[in-house]
Amino acid sequence: MLKSALSPPNLLTYARLVLIPFIVQDILNRDCGTALALIALAGVSDGADGFLARRFHWQTQLGSYLDPIADKFLVTAVYLSLTLAGLAPGWLVWLIIGRDLLILAMVASALAFTRFRNFPPSIWGKINTALEIATALTLLTSCAVSFAIPSLLATALIWTTAASTVWSGLHYVARSLKTLMAR
Repeated sequence: MLKSALSPPNLLTYARLVLIPFIVQDILNRDCGTALALIALAGVSDGADGFLARRFHWQTQLGSYLDPIADKFLVTAVYLSLTLAGLAPGWLVWLIIGRDLLILAMVASALAFTRFRNFPPSIWGKINTALEIATALTLLTSCAVSFAIPSLLATALIWTTAASTVWSGLHYVARSLKTLMAR
């Protein structure tokens, strides 16, 4: 157990979690350049933990749960901070959080009431995550370099991310129902 909890990939995931309060503080203080640098560091650690886990066969059960949780905490914290700093619309944050809570509730229900334990991400969930990250980074970059991104680009990214969030949430629900019906 100690080996699993302290594997190098898990240590990188812990480091990513430790960065979150500093990223939040920087966004709230509108120190967007520092926030971007810390997010880049978090992104590198996310890639490195996955690479190390696969390359050296250091995958752990803890890591399989902890890594996506760390990613969700980071994205949620960034969006909440962007909204509180006036850099992103509040409705988008609640849409993102609502989708994540829906998925979490479905997983919790499956864990509590079924024997199903495999919850792989869908392609739509991955696309949605990429759009969420691209939108947040674009808004932070605009803040960091002190120029307003074109309104049309910001609006397009925000609405595309919103549509993707709804679509991927619906896809997870449909996939879960299909899995349940097949059992």
